[in-house]
Amino acid sequence: MKTVVFGLLIPFIGTSLGAACVFFMKDELKIGLQRALNGFAAGVMVAASVWSLIVPAIEQSEHLGRLAFFPAFLGFWAGIGFLLLLDHVIPHLHRSIDQTEGPKSRLTRTAMMVLAVTLHNIPEGMAVGVVYAGFLSGAGHITAGGALALALGIAIQNFPEGAIISMPLYAEGKSKSKSFLLGVLSGAVEPVFGFLTVIIANLVIPTMPYLLSFAAGAMLYVVVEELFLEMSVGEHSNTGVVSFAVGFSLMMALDVALG
Repeated sequence: MKTVVFGLLIPFIGTSLGAACVFFMKDELKIGLQRALNGFAAGVMVAASVWSLIVPAIEQSEHLGRLAFFPAFLGFWAGIGFLLLLDHVIPHLHRSIDQTEGPKSRLTRTAMMVLAVTLHNIPEGMAVGVVYAGFLSGAGHITAGGALALALGIAIQNFPEGAIISMPLYAEGKSKSKSFLLGVLSGAVEPVFGFLTVIIANLVIPTMPYLLSFAAGAMLYVVVEELFLEMSVGEHSNTGVVSFAVGFSLMMALDVALG
């Protein structure tokens, strides 16, 4: 159980470390570093969605024969639909930044930034929770190593998110400690929803293929909608693409080697 608790806390630690940048840096993260981190995280999350989520979901449904793909297919689109719904309810981070201008909107922009990052952390926490629930149940050939690899990948992706909350808050006049605290709180939803998902998933093991693929759909939505955009920001550079390839291949290797 200690392994599960630690694994569920890893993404939260990633957010907290990112938020801690406010104590060491005067300016925002450089564009090149943001590209590299976002590209690497995107590669890790895409590989994790396939090998740690979708493949185990299909393996758990082998008894359905030719329809073994169906639970993964349905769960995947449920995850996409869930994030699409949230996208209509809560504007995304890049939209809230682009569409708000002037001193009066600065507080709104900051609030939207915190809310958007917090919102994105919910399905990520669920993704880790689902994988660890599968590990605990012994279903779908999910190993502790595979679950840990997924948690580490999400933690890497969370690092810049923690920084893009705490550093703008400090630039707007809040103290470093308060900026750090708000950045940390944005990631606190991950272990909470992770634990809740573990509890729920263990009560309804038959739904595991749907939950795994739901998490995969939600994660891939975040990758395409957010990370792909952010890894291409600014002048043309191959940094994001190369980092994506490194992250993807590393996650693939980790999942097979640790699994």
